[in-house]
Amino acid sequence: MKQLIVIILLTGFMSLPSFSQKKPDVLARVGDMTVLSEDFIKIYNRNNDNIIDPAEKKTPEEYLELYINFKLKVLEAQKLGLDTLQSFREELAGYRAELAAPYLTDISFNENLVEETYNRMKKEINASHILISFAPDAGINDTIDAWNRILEISKELKAGLDFNEAARKYSEDPSAVQNNGNLGWFTVFQMVTPFEDAAYNTPAGQISGPVKTRFGYHLIKVNGQREATGEIKVAHIMKMFPQHISEDRKASLKHEIDSIYTLLKGGANFAELAKKHSDDQRSAAMGGEMPYFGRSRMIPEFSDPAFALKENGDFTQPVETAFGYHIIKRLDLKPIPAFDEVKGELEERIKRDPERSTQSRDIFISKLKSQYSFTRNQEAVDKLLSNAGDWFIENKLTVPDDADRQTVLFSLDGKNYTVNDWTEYLKGLQIAVESNQARVLQNQYDIWEHSTIIEYEDQKLESKYPEFKSLLQEYHDGLLLFAVSEQKIWNRASSDTTGLQAFYLTNRDKYMWDDRYKGIIVKCSNPEIRNKVEDRLGEGIPISEIFDMTGINANLVSIEEGSWAKGENPIIDFYVWNGPKPADWNSENSFVQGEIAGPEPKTLEEARGFHISDYQQFLEDEWIRELRATYRIKINKKALKNI
Repeated sequence: MKQLIVIILLTGFMSLPSFSQKKPDVLARVGDMTVLSEDFIKIYNRNNDNIIDPAEKKTPEEYLELYINFKLKVLEAQKLGLDTLQSFREELAGYRAELAAPYLTDISFNENLVEETYNRMKKEINASHILISFAPDAGINDTIDAWNRILEISKELKAGLDFNEAARKYSEDPSAVQNNGNLGWFTVFQMVTPFEDAAYNTPAGQISGPVKTRFGYHLIKVNGQREATGEIKVAHIMKMFPQHISEDRKASLKHEIDSIYTLLKGGANFAELAKKHSDDQRSAAMGGEMPYFGRSRMIPEFSDPAFALKENGDFTQPVETAFGYHIIKRLDLKPIPAFDEVKGELEERIKRDPERSTQSRDIFISKLKSQYSFTRNQEAVDKLLSNAGDWFIENKLTVPDDADRQTVLFSLDGKNYTVNDWTEYLKGLQIAVESNQARVLQNQYDIWEHSTIIEYEDQKLESKYPEFKSLLQEYHDGLLLFAVSEQKIWNRASSDTTGLQAFYLTNRDKYMWDDRYKGIIVKCSNPEIRNKVEDRLGEGIPISEIFDMTGINANLVSIEEGSWAKGENPIIDFYVWNGPKPADWNSENSFVQGEIAGPEPKTLEEARGFHISDYQQFLEDEWIRELRATYRIKINKKALKNI
């Protein structure tokens, strides 16, 4: 409900800023709040534009009254101190963080990144690589050594060394000995981002410069590029090769798959044959069906024949892969979706990819540095980071006693940030490392510097972006409206039993039943039992005594007692209100007994839902009258007339 109120406010009461140079017209004053004409006009027009039924549209005078009521409730919430509660502040801070997120990233870069990712989806790359690896926590000397080695290999390649030979000779990817470093075909999101970037930006037949990933340094040769063909759904029948298969066993499996193929050519059901004969147990249970896959997701020996099928329902001749023999049937082919169809999914995947999102963050921080005249005291930073051992005591990151806390590390928008600020940041960390302390210290410094810049921008959002300030104010007021309404109306309406009872008695005639049928619905196992039960009830024997008197097994009879208005029960509708006969109703075994009761008041419990809603409205009306008597309201009628 709280979210609903916030949404209503955002669509109905959003106050946008004025950029006019002339003095704005004041439409109304509510307590110490001011309502400007231009803001109200925007609110009023937006609200009426969202109303389809002309009869529900409000005049400016009517809508102003609603808006004043809203402002009065917010004023009362502030008077009660609801905006000072810790729970309120935390919730508003959470909403603010959500609203601020789009302002704390490079939106234009993100949009370009999504478009670039989509364009890559439409291409597949075949590439080989040479890897000189280093551990994720490698020290500076290890990475320098790997860098020098990859540069030497690059020189040899430029001098004419064959890439395949170099991969076998130098690459630390264990598979390179067998595959010459060839990674096959791949598309977007299948490689780590720096590798993907280099592969898509290197022309076919060319070799990239050294590329750094978390695995090490790579040299990438792009062997080819082709159009992506979307995703295919297939079923297959497989005769699996066991390990160390003999030629005789392989020939036997070939005979089996050929026999299955002959049956298929004769019109046999593919799914049934897959269930009966396929060795791929997971897919066999589903008639051989496999999940959708892209061409680069499967080995070429399987994917190429699958994608070569022209129509749904077509199937291949037996094909051989390293895993066995297959007959592949095409079930469906999904082309690359249109950009608008997949944009949202791409945005989410990019957000979840730390390497891609880091690119956006770094560009945004670079822009902020330029905007706020960022300068780094590089000499001081280098000195701080070069003495990493001073910052670790028993392998725990700790502030040394002799740290010169007044040394300036960087300045932003004219404000200096010192070693003391850096040490305050460190106090909130719990970091213990045994090796590569210099790298850890460097990483933490980078995080602190970047987060400080982002936090500075975050603090300026209200002053830089009037629309952000306005939107946040609407969340602020919406949360207060919810809190004060809960306190003054909703909780009271639910718990005030005395007030509820008095309100019910005063308005009892509002809560009336329409004509209802009061009685019973009887279902019996056969006509004979039906007749016995109906006769005894007709003699006035109470329901509770019928089974004892007749000896009928109670499990053979179902009796439902109640009262039903027209349309509430299809059986009663059939017998009493001339409705259609229910499809599963056996009138020979069943009957109803009772009478139609005219309109009568509902009990308090029967009317509870409608009654509480009306009582809430009653309490709100009373509350609004009190608020209007408490707070001064002044309306500029001339300004209102001009709307």
